[in-house]
Amino acid sequence: MKLLYFHGFGSSGATGTAQSLRRELPGVEVVSPDIPLDPAEALPYLKELCLQEEPDLIVGTSMGGMYAQQMTGYKRLIINPAFWMSRISKVLKPGTFTYSHKRRDKQMQGRVTKEIIARFREMEAHQFESVTEENLLSCWGLFARHDTTVGKGWETFTEHYPEEQAAWFEGEHTVGDTIIKKVVVPKILEIVAAQKE
Repeated sequence: MKLLYFHGFGSSGATGTAQSLRRELPGVEVVSPDIPLDPAEALPYLKELCLQEEPDLIVGTSMGGMYAQQMTGYKRLIINPAFWMSRISKVLKPGTFTYSHKRRDKQMQGRVTKEIIARFREMEAHQFESVTEENLLSCWGLFARHDTTVGKGWETFTEHYPEEQAAWFEGEHTVGDTIIKKVVVPKILEIVAAQKE
């Protein structure tokens, strides 16, 4: 089995979430790319990566969940998705920031511009356009009850997908090892088991 993991804003493919998934899912290949900062680069890059890797499941957290939702045609599990990045001023704001994990290109800093924020806003306006009757049941959402970072994730998800595809869990925006083990991995195994039926 191959799992493609999409990280959140300001992180990299070397994030601890990807490492935790590898520990908890022995025998599963976890591919975790560095996502370009600019959505004009990120979205086509991720779509091409999906074509190359042909994952059995895509898992995304926060910003990565927002991108994962758009990979229609694949099974997706999105966790605390940041559907409205351009509205999260405490996260996406003009200026330079330090990545939480070193990226493959060795860069430790990224720079957000007003143009990048505008491109997020443009992408967000179209992010659910590829949701159809045929792919409604191929995306699942997990939402932390105490997430104060992104807001309205549950409401946005259930506007476009059946409520049965969404579930709450006790936690905050950042997903640590305990949530990976007790919430995320069981959901992954449930999705995989259903695929085999």
